[in-house]
Amino acid sequence: MDTSRNDQLGELAADASLERTDFLAAASAQLRKFLETNSTRISDLGGLVLIDDEVDYLAVAADLTFRSRSRYLDEATGKWVSETEVIESPSELIELYNLADVFAAFQEATKEEAGLGEEPTATGDLLRSADIAATDTIGLGGVDPYAAAADDWATSGRTIEEPPETEEEAAERLYDLALAFQERSQQTEAHLLEQFESAASTLTAVLGDLVIVDDDDERLTLRSTGSFTAEVVPENEADSGTWRKLDGPDDIVEFYDPTDVFGDLADTLAEAFPSLGEPAGAHEEGEEEGEEGDEEGDEVETEDQPETGAAADKEGDEPR
Repeated sequence: MDTSRNDQLGELAADASLERTDFLAAASAQLRKFLETNSTRISDLGGLVLIDDEVDYLAVAADLTFRSRSRYLDEATGKWVSETEVIESPSELIELYNLADVFAAFQEATKEEAGLGEEPTATGDLLRSADIAATDTIGLGGVDPYAAAADDWATSGRTIEEPPETEEEAAERLYDLALAFQERSQQTEAHLLEQFESAASTLTAVLGDLVIVDDDDERLTLRSTGSFTAEVVPENEADSGTWRKLDGPDDIVEFYDPTDVFGDLADTLAEAFPSLGEPAGAHEEGEEEGEEGDEEGDEVETEDQPETGAAADKEGDEPR
């Protein structure tokens, strides 16, 4: 009896499914072996940004987990939307990325960070001999992000050849330029937060959640996973007291300046661990002076301190 067309299609689909499963298993095993072999190097480097462009971001952390972000333009709103996730295993990564592309990203990222040419003669300990600092691998390579944004604009060909004919035209062009640079600076700041999250994940796993700001109208936390989470009450919703959840770095930079975020995080850590930043022996000297002061009955006057917070200088948590 002849096999029907549907039976043939079913068997073909079943074979294809088995082959796909085998391929994913083999690819996952290959990537896992690569990561385990190079785990010490990746840990010493503090992680590595593999892909960083307008629509995709992928970084490997020191604990061999991955941070992935995809960005797409929402046609309904005309705004860029970002989705960030933590990928904990090679098998999850293989579901999202082609293995060959992942290895190519490792190759290009290490070449770029090591400052190598197009065809380097690499060895197993090349990155070590290049003496690359961990902060360089997850930072911006020492480049001023705002200067880089300006360079991108200048080289993009979006220049105005003819001078404006009227003040109104000049104002309109300058207005558009300011908004364009605002968007570019926020994208750069979002990348900076993402890179910090990738580098911090192994440290926050030990420390747990760190509450950076907890006020009546804003909350900012660095989670044990290394990711920032935040909630704010925007100025236009202050009357209703409606909280807005900030999902990911792209939302966070609308309300927070990364400089303030990092500074307030440092303050939070200094409060939790008073010995941070003190010279050797300073803590003991302070205790001795305190004891002497108690014996003499001296009183220490304190002044009210102004409120601090990563978004304190933004009136009513108004978006930037």
